[in-house]
Amino acid sequence: MVYNVDDRGVVMPKPSDLLQGTLDLLIRKTIAPDPLQGWTIAKRIQVLSGDVLTREGRKQLEHELSSWNRLSSAVQLLIETA
Repeated sequence: MVYNVDDRGVVMPKPSDLLQGTLDLLIRKTIAPDPLQGWTIAKRIQVLSGDVLTREGRKQLEHELSSWNRLSSAVQLLIETA
């Protein structure tokens, strides 16, 4: 895990680590009452959140796919030219 140090010298996790930790917390909280799997977990989060994760989730997916495409294209280019 990578950490950031603020101007007071306080060590804090990167924002992406906090986001991942938040996602883990949401999943654990969601499945706590009953053991659930895949699609059921996603559906329950959607229902409990009032479906507010959907629009932002789609935007985040587009962002992550774009980042992945840039990275994989760069790696492919390096492989082909090396």
